Amino acid sequence: MELIQKHATELLILLFLIITFLQSGIDKVTDWNGNVSFIKEHFKNSPFKNMAPLLLVVILVMELLSGAFMFIGIFNLVTLGNGALALLGIQIAALSLIFLLIGQRLAKDYAGAMTLAVYFLITIFGMFLLNK
Repeated sequence: MELIQKHATELLILLFLIITFLQSGIDKVTDWNGNVSFIKEHFKNSPFKNMAPLLLVVILVMELLSGAFMFIGIFNLVTLGNGALALLGIQIAALSLIFLLIGQRLAKDYAGAMTLAVYFLITIFGMFLLNK
C-alpha cells in the first residue's frame, strides 16, 4: 500500500496512457479496413499517401507495445517499486506521439496536431516522474 501511495501520480498517468494507447491499438485491430481508409483519405495530399497501411502497422505495434509495457510496469512499480518497464512503455508512447505529430503536420491537420500536445505533455510528465 505504501508503494501505491508513494507512486500515486505515476500510476494515474500510466493508467491514463494505458487506456489511451491500448484502446487505440485495439480499435486499429478490430476496424483495420476503416482505419486504413481514414488514413489514406487523411494523407491523400501528403508524402505518406501510398504508405498508409505500413505506417498504420508501425503505430499499431508501438501503441500495443507501449500499453503492454506500461501495464506490466504498473505491477512492477506497485509490488517491487521498480518503474523500469513502465518507463520503457511511456518512452515508446512518447515516440509514437512524435510519429503521429509528424503525420498530422504533413497532412496539414494542425488542429489534430494541437490535440496531440495534451497527450505529449502528460506523457513527458510521466517520464519525468518515473526517471526520478
